[in-house]
Amino acid sequence: MTTPQTSSDELTASIEIDAAPAQVWALLADLPRMSEWSDQVVRTWVVGGEVKQGARMINLNQQGWKRWPTNAKVVRFTPHSDLAFRVTENRTIWSFQLEPLDGGARTKVTHRREAPDGISGLSKGLTKVALGGMDAFAHELTTGMGRTLERVKAAAEG
Repeated sequence: MTTPQTSSDELTASIEIDAAPAQVWALLADLPRMSEWSDQVVRTWVVGGEVKQGARMINLNQQGWKRWPTNAKVVRFTPHSDLAFRVTENRTIWSFQLEPLDGGARTKVTHRREAPDGISGLSKGLTKVALGGMDAFAHELTTGMGRTLERVKAAAEG
């Protein structure tokens, strides 16, 4: 079961998975597969194909019939432990942090969206006009983060 939390600029969800961190990492670090896990991601392209620190990617996102592209850069890449990317358009950082449990037989995954530099005014305006407003969209994102983790869990444990 996921544990979602929401604050003004930080969203989190966590789950415990009956698989080793290396197994979970293999799923999450394969960013082109993100559309398999996330409700919002339609497709992810990694420029140059290799996911690593500094890699750039283009995402196509959706909400219902609405679709929009974003650009991102991998800002943290510690195998089996921490993967994070910053979205250029809104300045948010999305991450997956893996913590070994039971001597490494299981993994706690925390999925987080942070906004250490705030969310861009343009993004706030577009969210208000096109995505239901900041509070509603944050709730939708947090719910989606929980579903993302549930899907990763099912794949890792399957």
